[in-house]
Amino acid sequence: MKKILFTLLGVLTTVIATAQTPSILRYYLNDGTTIDVKISELNQIQRIAKSGLDNIFNNGQTAISVPFDEIDSIVFVTDNNVNRNTNPRAQRLEYPRLKEGSDQLLVIHSTALYGITFSLEWDCSKRSQRWTCYQFHNGIPDNNVGRNESWKVDPNIPSAYQTSGADYSGTDYTNRKLTRGHMCMSNDRQSSEEQNRQTFYYSNMQPQYSNHNSGLWQTLENKVNDWGNNSSFRDTLYVVKAATIDKADQRLASTNTGLIVPKYFYMAILCVKNGQYKAIGFWTEHTNTKLSDLPSKKPKDYAVSIRELEERTGIDFFCNLPDDIEETVESSYSLSAWGIN
Repeated sequence: MKKILFTLLGVLTTVIATAQTPSILRYYLNDGTTIDVKISELNQIQRIAKSGLDNIFNNGQTAISVPFDEIDSIVFVTDNNVNRNTNPRAQRLEYPRLKEGSDQLLVIHSTALYGITFSLEWDCSKRSQRWTCYQFHNGIPDNNVGRNESWKVDPNIPSAYQTSGADYSGTDYTNRKLTRGHMCMSNDRQSSEEQNRQTFYYSNMQPQYSNHNSGLWQTLENKVNDWGNNSSFRDTLYVVKAATIDKADQRLASTNTGLIVPKYFYMAILCVKNGQYKAIGFWTEHTNTKLSDLPSKKPKDYAVSIRELEERTGIDFFCNLPDDIEETVESSYSLSAWGIN
């Protein structure tokens, strides 16, 4: 209940701060779906005892009731967005634009208590994930539950397209000095053991050189984790982590079990605080060079704009933002605004 009240206050603050005229009140539910209520038809929102919210309409329509325990977040939405996802399960701000198609799966993992853990787009033909995305906010606390290490196949992916422990083992794999590289890292999901276990699905992995995984990538991961767990820095932090699987010149090789070894790993980060948005990207070449041996070791040396990430990958990030905000935050970035020096 406290989380919902904070969210409603945050929504009102965002509308005031951005001076936009919203047309829709959107409820994001824990299962990834949304409920849209047209503000022009809305008379009042009424609390139902301790169980939920009633949306009461002007024209006597039947009220829409939304239970508290099903709500992940609530936002006002303006209608000036021509490129947002049409899939109702991919309306949250962290989602890139879906590639879609019969061989593409949107996979969402969640817990009853903390909502969505992370989402990913799975390419069945490649047996690889295109990206993982998720949020940090005060409703997902760091309870320091530790690292679960329960490596498992993803039950939400058909067995014919799954990856498993067998794909991440064997002499071919170890000779390449590859590791199981988390996209949503274990330390980003410390609210509960159930939540942390989900980060160990093989669908949340990419084959990653050990020195990249424990060196440069981990440096960037820790920076994102620091932002995500700092409520004075963000109201919500939206995170996309990914590796290049689509373009032939952005793939290094394939393992003997058919896993793509990406040539680049990258991140797209969006932050909102008091209604103000900012974004930054990071782009890293996937090598097995130790961090100490890299000519550039600091996050600032790998920072790029979201627009540049989109040009390199062909993926439309943060497509669910209103177009005017999307254009502003994606075209440039400020290192000082992110505390990077």
